[in-house]
Amino acid sequence: MEPILQVTDLTKTYGGRGSATTALAGVSLAVEKGEFVGVMGASGSGKTTLLNCVSTIDRPTSGSIRVEGFPLEKLKGKQLARFRREKLGFIFQDCNLLDTLTAFENIALALTICGAPAGRIPDRVREMAQLLEIEGCLQKYPYQMSGGQQQRVAAARALVTGPALILADEPTGALDSKSAKLLLERFQYLNQAADATLLMVTHDAFTASYCHRVIFLQDGQVYLELERGTRSRKSFFSDIIRVVTELGGESADVL
Repeated sequence: MEPILQVTDLTKTYGGRGSATTALAGVSLAVEKGEFVGVMGASGSGKTTLLNCVSTIDRPTSGSIRVEGFPLEKLKGKQLARFRREKLGFIFQDCNLLDTLTAFENIALALTICGAPAGRIPDRVREMAQLLEIEGCLQKYPYQMSGGQQQRVAAARALVTGPALILADEPTGALDSKSAKLLLERFQYLNQAADATLLMVTHDAFTASYCHRVIFLQDGQVYLELERGTRSRKSFFSDIIRVVTELGGESADVL
């Protein structure tokens, strides 16, 4: 079976002649259906640029990106907008919830935009709320929720349409340790129970230890990949810390 995401020889250069900066220098990777993959690297390693290219926010300079076998470089205009809407789910560090809508309305909006039948929307929203343990927040506005609750609402909004790939950019970056742990446990559960495929950029070793596999970038290239396999999360965390230390990394949080 073809990977959900296939990135091949991806390069991204910013600027012109004489002032060019290479953010990605031939990155290749694959993410299979049902995987939970982390991307780590020091500041400037290219991890955010990689996510921006996969999410179609940025266009790569060369190389190819395929989602469910379809080359993203062929998408333009309405096709591109439809692809983002139907195939990708986004979870950002800042939740980006609409302040004037309740949690229920924020989640339902994603289904409405995708053209879901109105009669099916309430049940689908409640199903996602149950999976993410936010049933008690559905009638609340963002200002009435904690940061962790807001982020789980944002995750529900990203997942409710059943996208092929969920892209998470530092999803725990603005959360305290307790809220981060709750969110990551929900990610792990959704990955297992709903076969959700996640690609998550993080600088935090604790966050990355919830993944099946972690890809480390350095200077715009893949430096190393670590697979958790059957090891405990604590053991995986220790290996992640070792690589982060080799890279002169930014995170050494404790379990």
